[in-house]
Order: sequence, then C-alpha cells, then structure tokens
Amino acid sequence: MPTVPQLVRRDEFTYEIPRDEASGMRVPGVLFSDAALLAGVEGDPSLQQLANVATLPGIQRHALAMPDIHFGYGFPVGGVAAFDLTEGVVSPGGIGYDINCGVRLIRTNLTADEVRPRLSALIDRLYREVPSGVGSQGGHPLPRSEIDEVLSRGAAWAVEHGLGRREDLAVQEEEGRLAAADPREVSESARKRGLRQLGTLGSGNHFLEVQRVDELFYPECAHVLGLERDRVVVMLHTGSRGLGHQVATDFIQRMDRRLLEAHVTLVDRQLSCAPVTSEDGQQYLAAMAAGANFAWANRQAITHGVRRAFAAVFERPDAELDLSVVYDIAHNMAKVEEHTIDGTRSKLLVHRKGATRAFPAGREEVPLPYRPYGQPVLIPGDMGTASYVLVGLPSAIDRSFGSSCHGAGRRLSRHAAVRAFRYEEVTRSLSAHGIVVRSASREGVTEEAPGAYKDVEEVVRVAEGAGLTRRVARLVPLGVVKG
Repeated sequence: MPTVPQLVRRDEFTYEIPRDEASGMRVPGVLFSDAALLAGVEGDPSLQQLANVATLPGIQRHALAMPDIHFGYGFPVGGVAAFDLTEGVVSPGGIGYDINCGVRLIRTNLTADEVRPRLSALIDRLYREVPSGVGSQGGHPLPRSEIDEVLSRGAAWAVEHGLGRREDLAVQEEEGRLAAADPREVSESARKRGLRQLGTLGSGNHFLEVQRVDELFYPECAHVLGLERDRVVVMLHTGSRGLGHQVATDFIQRMDRRLLEAHVTLVDRQLSCAPVTSEDGQQYLAAMAAGANFAWANRQAITHGVRRAFAAVFERPDAELDLSVVYDIAHNMAKVEEHTIDGTRSKLLVHRKGATRAFPAGREEVPLPYRPYGQPVLIPGDMGTASYVLVGLPSAIDRSFGSSCHGAGRRLSRHAAVRAFRYEEVTRSLSAHGIVVRSASREGVTEEAPGAYKDVEEVVRVAEGAGLTRRVARLVPLGVVKG
C-alpha cells in the first residue's frame, strides 16, 4: 500500500488531500471530519482510497468522503464522486456490492409506554415476519415469470401485489423506481439469487429497529414528517440482497477483463470501471437500476411484514396504528443529476457509496409535503445508540453534490469486532438499557456491537457543522432484529 496521503485542514469540518499529494490525482480529495473523528482515520487506508478515486477519468471538482468514512471495496465507504457523462467513467466499486442498500423510516401513533409491555412479543413477531440472516429466504418468493416486473417497476410492483399502500411510493427516493432499469442486463445467476429473497433482511449491518422519538431539534419540520416526541417509529436497513451482489460481481469481472485486454492499469484494480458512454458502462447502469428496483421492492415487502407484526401484537388493523412511511433513502447508487460546474449547469453521474442524497428545500426531487424543508436524511447509529432524522441544506449542493453520510461508520472491521466483543456481554449491556435483541446468529450481534462503530453524535455534528444537513429528530432504540 502506498504512503497514506497527508491531510490539510481547510476549516473546522473540512480537510483536503491536495492534488500533488498522490500521483495521478486529477482533483483534490475532500474529507468532512473534525479532530475527534480524524484521530480514527489518519493512517487508515481509506484515505489512500479517497486519493485513488481522484485519479479516475472525468471526475469533477473533487473526490469526497463523508464523516463516516471507512475502508471499502475500491471507493471508501462514505465516498462520493461525480463524473462527466462524456469523458467520465462508471465504477461498480463506487456504488458497492449491495446496490441500493437503504434506510426506511415508518412512524406509528403509539407511545413508548404503550409499546413497552408488548415489546418482547413485538420483536419476536417482527423476527418471524421478516426473515433475516446470511442467505435468508422466505419472505415473498417470486415465480420466475414475475422477476422482470420486479426489476422494472420496483416498489410499485410490490404495492400492486398487496404489499403496501399507494401513498408509500410518494415518500421514497425516486418514488421507489429507477426508470433506466433493463432486466435483460441482469444475469440468470443474479435472478436466481433474487427469487427467494424478496422481503428478507439479510445479514451484516442490516437491521429492523423499533425506536422512540427522543428529541426534536426542528419541531416544525418534525410535525410535517409526522414525528412527535415519545412516539414509536420503525427503522429498517437493507438492500438488494444476493441479486445486487451478483450484478456487481458480474460487471466487475467484465470490466476487469476489458481493462486487461486494453492494457489499462489503474492505481487500484478495485476501481475497475468503464466509460459512461461505452456498452459496458450503459449495460451496468441498466443492471444497477434493476438491482436498485429490487431493493425498493424488498423494503416495501418488509414494510408489509412490519405492518402485519404490529397489527397482530396490538390486535388492531395496521391503518389504525398509522404505520405510514416517513421516507426511504438510498445510499449505494449512481444517478444522473444536474449540478453547476464552473458556473455551468451540467449533467453528471454522481456515485454515492455509503453516502446518501441530501437535497435542500425547493428541489423538485423532494416529495411535495417536505419540499419547504428539504429532503429527509436518515442516519442510523448502532443498535445501542441513537439514530437521526435530518434534512438537506442548500450548502450541500455546492459542497458535496447534495450528499451526506449514511450512518455512524465502522470503527472496527467485522472480524476485529468478533475478536473484541462477546455475544453475552453485548446482549447483557443492551438488556441493561432496556433494548431487546433478536438475531439469526451470535456473530450478527458481535459484528455489530456498539463499540465497533464511531460515535454517531460526533458524525452528525460534523455533517451539520459542514453545512450538509440540519438535525430534525433523535431516535433511540427499544428493540432490534439483526441478521
């Protein structure tokens, strides 16, 4: 690994890797952080990854990293980069293997006091309704004849098949569907992996969490989102499961072969890429969009399971409990967006890998009821700490192509966390704080132990201080279902 590039402090929350710090950089690298978070990043290979991203053809203005930055495949997790559509590239490593991994928030009209007496029963029922764990299957198995419709239509397919409400679609990023999807570009092996995984949570950092609204920072906006202090909400985090992973694998292998045939050497082979305008580039984007649509359909099917669980435990129809979707946001995606470069409006392909869109008030991409306040941004912490609802700020457009962080960010790798923590200790500590946990495996808990993550309070403080987002509400966990 080359020498880790040095950072230059530009302001309290902004650090830069100058262009001359690493060979081949076309633009500077920019990291949003502060002294406390930086102590865990300096010397980390994720900074070299940020410098490597800055070497890619057609990259615009700067390569970016969010406060939750950590080591990933190709791009660092928390990486953002925008590319010219003519001269630029698309890199699957800048999107990630879990295409459209995302977070959805569902509100209820129940208070924490109403839920606590039935909390264990509720978590047990959620665990049964939403299969979780490595390779989890069940949920809503698809006949082979339906998979193309799911890949084409996303969350709308799920709603039309009884897995949701029509109003769920308006409060999802892109209304739960990328129109550029082409199921023909998804391999047979990827399709097979998706047939039995719709409506399943998966493993790793995926979760389903029952939370309490703990504090409001922007009450006017919180009211519009339907969030009230002490009300119970449900946050879920998952993506495109094995189907998306296979799409990434297929195209990384294809792009690797093409680069080898063309005798092109990258500073990091994990940045395997293709010109946006090339056949490989266009076919990958079409397959990626199909994988994204599968992820939205998956979260929609899980939402149906959440509603079933609440209705059964509280013995009331789900509509009487509210259970409306507040918002659904993606954090592993590449999309064509308009941004201003050197005073000119340009269409760019914006990669967000472990980073979310954070558009401000007034943007037409923001659902109409939320448009006066900005797009909701959902930042989960770990299962023992808080999560946050925020909204995008106007300054985020210029500073980060309208992007923010997607979570607290790992401090320890999964292997390191398993070595550092014991299942009994983690569950005992969570129980002492009144948090009920159900997991498909012991490793699902130790890998995701609170100590394996950065301090979400600090991460959110930096995101707000850097002008990316504004805090709306703080949510604290009551019970968690882990993969």
